[in-house]
Order: sequence, then structure tokens, then C-alpha cells
Amino acid sequence: MAAPAPLNQARIDAFQRDGVVRLEGVFSPAWIERLRAGLERNIREPGPHRREYSQPGAPGHFFGDYCNWQRIPEYRDFFFNSPAAGIAAALMGSRKVNLFHEHVIVKEPNTAERTPWHHDQPYYCVDGRDNCSLWIPLDPVARESCVEFVAGSHRWDRWFTPMKFVGVEYERDEADYESVPDIDNHRADYDLRSFELQPGDCIAFHFRTVHGAPGNLSASTRRRAFAARFTGDDATFTRRAGETSPPFAEVTLENGAPLDSQTFPRLLG
Repeated sequence: MAAPAPLNQARIDAFQRDGVVRLEGVFSPAWIERLRAGLERNIREPGPHRREYSQPGAPGHFFGDYCNWQRIPEYRDFFFNSPAAGIAAALMGSRKVNLFHEHVIVKEPNTAERTPWHHDQPYYCVDGRDNCSLWIPLDPVARESCVEFVAGSHRWDRWFTPMKFVGVEYERDEADYESVPDIDNHRADYDLRSFELQPGDCIAFHFRTVHGAPGNLSASTRRRAFAARFTGDDATFTRRAGETSPPFAEVTLENGAPLDSQTFPRLLG
């Protein structure tokens, strides 16, 4: 599962420096079709973690689901046989790559709901800096519908209270957590990155990179995305106080243990 040619040293350096980088044409049409088929299966057969984010009666439809790779063969095939793990290894500079989970996020046409600003690692039962998400669009994405990222925010050494996608903070008691800054009203203060994407492209970003997304105001184009999440050499398990997402209630690892387990299989290394 070697990383494809477009993943050169400049892209690796950008990921390490900025916490986000666009990678063009890294997945073949066959892999995109495979993920689309898996997503349609996922929609027909939702998992226990499916979430509805649209307001009742609102136009469009915004929903997500996660942790279904073990029961959806197209997702499992992608994780174990596509270039994705090799891409993550190169970006992280890791010899080892573990599958953390997948998250599908769909905004149908005419969906006004935003995804609130947040970063992912406080949601997760993972400590360490070696991690990578690949946000893989299954439809063309215009810049005005794309996720936005605050470049360099993975190096702020700040932890923000997780935010539910309906706009409510999780309950967390840790004193070192703070609310996400008011980015929308101070956009000029941040290095914001968003991209125009085609199926086959992806956005790679760090678990600590702050990001949010507008609605999908297109009248006809869906915005289906498959986010593949990976951990690397220094990642360890931690059971955080309060709610986590995904909850991974079945995992019995000790705090500080490597993630290697049935839930988080090792893909490389």
C-alpha cells in the first residue's frame, strides 16, 4: 500500500506545518465507486451511531454515521487495500498505522446547516501527535461548500471543548478545556484554508486542526464525504472523562496502551 506519486515531500511538509493539505487525484475512480456503494449500503442499513443534524422541516438533509467498517465490506476493503494507509503513514512520518474509524458526513442539496468549528482529538480516546484524517469527497465540492481549516491550529497547544454538530458543547470537567474561538466574526485573524475538490482528491488534516463547514446550498449537487481516520507511532489509548465520540464502550485497553486491538487493527508496520 505505497503512497501514490502526488504525495511528495512538499505535501508532507505542508501537512506537518499547516495541519492540512489537499491531495489531488490520489484515489482511483474504482475506489470512489467502491465508497459510494458502501455509503448507499450505509444509508439503507444505518448503524447505531447514525445522527441527524437537520432541523425538523428544514430543506435539505444533514446526517452522519460512523464505526461501520466492520460490517460494510466496501469500507473494510478500502481500509485494508486502498492507498489510504500508505498516504497516512507518509504524512505522519510513522512506521505503524492503525485504523481508528470512519465517519461519513452527508449534506444533501439545499442544506443550510453548518458544521460548527471544532477540532477532533478532544472527542477521541487517543493521545499522541501522530494521527491523520483523510476527508474524501464522493461528489464534486465547490469551495463555498467545502470544509474550512485554520492552518497551523494543530500547533496551538490548546484543547477546545467538543461541540455537538447541532451546536451544543459536550459536558467536560477538565480545567484545561476552553470554548472554540469566535472564528466567523474574526476571520481575518486566521489563515483559513478551503478547496475546490473532485472525486479522487482528498483533504488530509491533523486531529488537532480546527475546522468547520458551511451548508450545501447547491440546488442539485450532493456533498457526500467519507472521512478515514488513522493513528501512528506515538498514539495511545486514553479514556477521557465525560462523553466521547465515538464512545468505543467495547474497548478494554488500559490508559497509555498502544491502540493495537480488534477495534483498532494495525494496517501497516
